[in-house]
Amino acid sequence: MADGWDAGTNYERYMGRWSRRIAAEFVEWLNQPRGLEWLDVGCGTGALSATVLERAGPRSLLGVDPSDGFIAHARETIADPRARFESGSASAIPAPTASADTVVSGLAYNFFPDRPAALREMQRVVRPGGGVSFYVWDYPGGGMGFMRAFWNAAEALDPAARAQTEGVRFPFCTAELLAAEAAAAGFRDVTTRAIEVTARFQSFADFWEPFTLGTGPAPAYLVGLEPSAQAALKRRLEAELHAPGPVEFVARAWAVQSTT
Repeated sequence: MADGWDAGTNYERYMGRWSRRIAAEFVEWLNQPRGLEWLDVGCGTGALSATVLERAGPRSLLGVDPSDGFIAHARETIADPRARFESGSASAIPAPTASADTVVSGLAYNFFPDRPAALREMQRVVRPGGGVSFYVWDYPGGGMGFMRAFWNAAEALDPAARAQTEGVRFPFCTAELLAAEAAAAGFRDVTTRAIEVTARFQSFADFWEPFTLGTGPAPAYLVGLEPSAQAALKRRLEAELHAPGPVEFVARAWAVQSTT
């Protein structure tokens, strides 16, 4: 399935406003000293990178992502001279060995094609005793309420849609399984926590519009439907959410912190 990770502005409309709030909680939890060299793997449009620059006082930050569109967006919107952004894979990070004090990844780990290889690369680029930490949405636990609402309606109209849901595709996004993967990769002092914010939409239009932009699994599914099927899904969702008034959902991520 193609998830449509190409347009940075579209991603910001769909996910950026929630991911930035999670990033702030994550950086506070890490509580790293100031003046470190940071590496953000799967940096996307720069939500976590911008938060590190604002709150953690890094000496430098390198953001890496395979999407040229996301990298372009990060470069355009983050002018901080301490930061640079490069195209690259989590399985082949374009950084020297032992070049970062702390390695982080926000809402990207589940999309890495080879997670064990990505963890090995994170070990390679972090200095001995450095930290490797990441967070992902709680897909199996229904922690992304607005996504779950979309997929529930989609499955009611098209049972085959279930195979494309994040909960089915990423069953390892639980505290226990994420911690186990980090431990199996050789990381020490592995700890986890849930980070929750409220995703509030001002109206049904505010809720629906980001799904029409095609960036992300659910939006990619929607734009792949025939117009009549899109309209039917919209009607069902609008009725189920009792629109047009404001709607709120839980947005919960699992965070993992460890050392090398």
